[in-house]
Amino acid sequence: MKNMGLARLRLVRPAEFDAWRVEGIAHRADDLIGAVQIFDTLQEAVGDCELVYGTSARARTARRNYGRPRDLAEVLVSHAVEGPVAIVFGREDRGLANDALDLCDGVIVIPTDPLYSSMNLAQACLLICYELFLAAEGEVRPLPRGKKATDPATRAEVEAMLAALERGMTRIDFFKAREPANVMRTFRTLFARAALERREAALVKAFGFEIGNYIDRVELPRGAPGAAGE
Repeated sequence: MKNMGLARLRLVRPAEFDAWRVEGIAHRADDLIGAVQIFDTLQEAVGDCELVYGTSARARTARRNYGRPRDLAEVLVSHAVEGPVAIVFGREDRGLANDALDLCDGVIVIPTDPLYSSMNLAQACLLICYELFLAAEGEVRPLPRGKKATDPATRAEVEAMLAALERGMTRIDFFKAREPANVMRTFRTLFARAALERREAALVKAFGFEIGNYIDRVELPRGAPGAAGE
């Protein structure tokens, strides 16, 4: 991270983190090590981020937004001008689980020989950070934005939107013949591809709430206070 100009490291429930030992290996990195933040959950760690990409050595069964480090580096760097972005690395022995990738807008896959895709975590981190460093060296000009454009939605806002949408869909029995987790995973991929702004995420969230509110009004017993015609 120091080699490539990155300064913010967040850890989720590290099995072991001894700042003194790390400083003995990573010389002159005491500023970065001293600023490390530790979280209990990944959702908390990326809650303020506007764009989150996970990493994987291979494509998964679930349909996700996959991309190569070089192709996604400029996307991440350009979004970093607007607000926090994050790259999530998993454990070296088994990587990221599907529930962790669900919190990501896409997945970075490093191209390797298909006969040997496993990669040391430090090597994978350096390679992706290197691509970010190269992308950041060039001047990144954001595309023109509409007059009503708002900042990109944060991870927390996207999660609140999806929760409201899922509750609304449950109220209309949308999941009666469908597996909720699979449906919501598809929506996650769709909305991640759309790169929602805060205003857009709020609109979808309101839509989910209004489904429930409408059903409550329709199901209100006739003659009850607030019923139609009363």
